[in-house]
Amino acid sequence: MYDYIVIGGGIVGLATLRALQRRRPQDRFLLLEKEVEVGSHQTGHNSGVIHAGIYYAPGSLKARLCREGAEATKAFCQTHGIPYDECGKLLVATSEQELARMGDLAVRAETNGIAIERISAGELAEREPNIAGRGALLAGSTAIVDYRRICRALAAEAEAKGATIALGRAALAIRETVDGIEVDTAEGSLKSRKLVACAGLQSDRIARMAGLETAHRIIPFRGEYYVLPEAKNDIVRHLIYPIPDPDLPFLGIHLTRMIDGRVTVGPNAVLGLAREGYAKSAVNWRDIADMVAFPGFWRVLGSNWRSGLTEMRNSLLRSGYLEQCRKYCPSLRVDDLKPYPAGIRAQAVLADGSLVHDFLFGGTDRMLHVLNAPSPAATSALPIGEMIADRIL
Repeated sequence: MYDYIVIGGGIVGLATLRALQRRRPQDRFLLLEKEVEVGSHQTGHNSGVIHAGIYYAPGSLKARLCREGAEATKAFCQTHGIPYDECGKLLVATSEQELARMGDLAVRAETNGIAIERISAGELAEREPNIAGRGALLAGSTAIVDYRRICRALAAEAEAKGATIALGRAALAIRETVDGIEVDTAEGSLKSRKLVACAGLQSDRIARMAGLETAHRIIPFRGEYYVLPEAKNDIVRHLIYPIPDPDLPFLGIHLTRMIDGRVTVGPNAVLGLAREGYAKSAVNWRDIADMVAFPGFWRVLGSNWRSGLTEMRNSLLRSGYLEQCRKYCPSLRVDDLKPYPAGIRAQAVLADGSLVHDFLFGGTDRMLHVLNAPSPAATSALPIGEMIADRIL
């Protein structure tokens, strides 16, 4: 009999386990992860950025969690000897319209207590000779890291404190009884007083498995990346991001320095035909059936078909993808875009077709299901874990 079972070995599940252990060190904990490694899905396929929190509404929960999360993540890395690089992020404006948006972002960042620097076109050319723009914002505290390595350190720390990490063990059924929670696995049934599910791409299914009604579905969006040739690892000194379009749900294609020295380009955002299919050809008929049976899926398509067609074109043709990059990095050529693993975003969608951009929880007195942990969940994971612990204790 365990005191707590946590389902999901991504960074949010591991951060939740850490928060619970810190508060109840005498309790027995089990983490179930269906893959053979922690951080195998969204956590291990993101761009590796520790975000500063520029984009979020002043005073919002996301703004606070991102700021606190960035500090906590860096402190965790220092404690555990995990390298990170505070290389900074430049948000580059390439038009008059983007310059106006840049000004609004600057005000938002300053209100959120994030140190930024306004960069003129001339200063931008001096700092980044390969980047063209009319101006930029520099968020100097933005950093890069390997989130898989953070996950492994979180798992090792949890085990050292007595938790059991069960890899390659999936939950097949979940029942709430008068005494607690029962979780069936292929290796047998497990019992616990309480359960927390941080299942990411499978969060809606795990909730329904536990008998909960869910008003949303997870729609997978593939974020496709390219990597530049090794000879171009020094093409930028900072992370280079476009000024986001407020009418679009994603940030747009950017140049990202990775902690291993490489530079990636991306991501775009195209509909995925498999929740956990990272290859371009991946198809999962169960995932497709779930999508097409959900009214919200068709409403998302109906309201975003123009941008969807553009994203699909850029997915099929590197030349279209390149157009987005060359707005701020004109020296790039098609041959510079080399294959790189994709990521998949678990986008929660309501029946009316609206995208869920905030936290979404469900559960009972004994269960808490994290149905949506909004971007940037990896940066914010440690304080998100504390927030989840507050809810389930």
